[in-house]
Amino acid sequence: MAYKSLRDFIDRLEAAGDLKRITAPVSTDLEITEIHRRVLEAGGPALLFENVINEHGERSDMPMLVNLFGTVKRVANAVTLGGEPRSTSAELREVGELLAFLRQPEPPRGVKDALSMLPLAKTVMSMRPKTVRKAPCQEVVLTGDDIDLDKLPIQTCWPGEPAPLITWPLVVTKGPSDSKEDDFNLGIYRMQKLGRDATLMRWLKHRGGAQQYQRWKDKKPEPLPAAAVLGADPGTILAAVTPLPDTLSEYQFAGLLRGAKAELVDCKTVPLKVPAEAEIVLEGHVMLDEYGDEGPYGDHTGYYNSVEPFPVFKISAITMREKPIYLSTYTGRPPDEPSVLGEALNEVFIPLFQQQFPEVVDFWLPPEGCSYRIAVVSMKKAYAGHAKRVMLGVWSYLRQFMYTKWVIVVDDDIDARDWKDVMWAVSTRMDPARDCTIIENTPIDYLDFASPVSGLGSKIGLDATNKLPGETNREWGDKLDMDEATKKRVDEMWEELGLG
Repeated sequence: MAYKSLRDFIDRLEAAGDLKRITAPVSTDLEITEIHRRVLEAGGPALLFENVINEHGERSDMPMLVNLFGTVKRVANAVTLGGEPRSTSAELREVGELLAFLRQPEPPRGVKDALSMLPLAKTVMSMRPKTVRKAPCQEVVLTGDDIDLDKLPIQTCWPGEPAPLITWPLVVTKGPSDSKEDDFNLGIYRMQKLGRDATLMRWLKHRGGAQQYQRWKDKKPEPLPAAAVLGADPGTILAAVTPLPDTLSEYQFAGLLRGAKAELVDCKTVPLKVPAEAEIVLEGHVMLDEYGDEGPYGDHTGYYNSVEPFPVFKISAITMREKPIYLSTYTGRPPDEPSVLGEALNEVFIPLFQQQFPEVVDFWLPPEGCSYRIAVVSMKKAYAGHAKRVMLGVWSYLRQFMYTKWVIVVDDDIDARDWKDVMWAVSTRMDPARDCTIIENTPIDYLDFASPVSGLGSKIGLDATNKLPGETNREWGDKLDMDEATKKRVDEMWEELGLG
């Protein structure tokens, strides 16, 4: 099966009892964030607010959907790969294995091996999207004086924020050349509302859209065409947050996640293509010489971010379904939707690392580490200095982890996802002077105000592995454990002991 639209996914969630419709009047000003936050922390359902009160105190014509990816199970449910929806994060590892193959395919070792690749090759063939002439996302087209962002129930998420914020836009751009890096790019970049027809485009310099913008700015005098998609099908949304190779378009990968080709339609006022079944599309241009101060806004760090200048996005058309659904979320101290997505997509990263570092057993991004600032890696250690090689690989192999500040490396007998186990390894297998690697003057998320300079700071690696000759001159201790025969005898007598 494949979800053609966000509505298909909503129908599945509602049938499974994993979506709650709310008819009571609720304000976009702080109230929806607080309701969303409590439901997400309790592992509750997706929420569809049907009586939304906007920033002006008026009832909005649009319902608002939040907490769509508020549990790992719902993230997994969004992936079909042409079959049944996944139900656990572990099943998402198949996505990582597919990505690893696409990043660095291995030639078949024989006829049998080649035949085993045929299903994958068939799946890959479905990647290329197709263009349709008519689309639900263009049932209503607003241009000129009819453009008005007040028609959208845009949230104010946290106290003291300067303006309502579009939090879940899939921003579509295309670079200035015909190279693969300038193919259609999808990224999620929040957008501060400036007025009826303009927002700011907050994209960090290392993100695909910002890099296309810079290349465009270097080569062209006119503004960069862009489109912000609000409410795409779940496969396309997840493709936008998955660590893809720069040469693979998110639209292509969305076809894989959906198990069916992505259907696109040409925009009305810009030379871009957007998902045909989307709820709302904001078409326009990112200005090359107009900037505005963005923020402060509540962020995934659990703090308000500092005010920074970002380019202005001027809207030339709003297209939408006749009765659109507005998709939104909030970001804040974990747990929030980005941290849940990070926890689920953690499984995608593992095959990518194992392709380059087969000694890696597990990789874990603790949600409380703000999704990416702390990584724990378990490995099969083979030689002195091996743990340091792996920690340096974490920082350099995938661009997604250039901002990870803490990398903790443990042996394969330690559960990388159990803090008690990890802390025991840190306390018993580390000497602080010998086993801490500190690297200064490295790229750091500019939102991290703990760094001494905006965008530049240090990283630390903790080698919490058993030490081999060359790393220590001391005799290393033997790990304490009960023998298996005794464990088995006690298992057999346990019920008789009456200990529960």
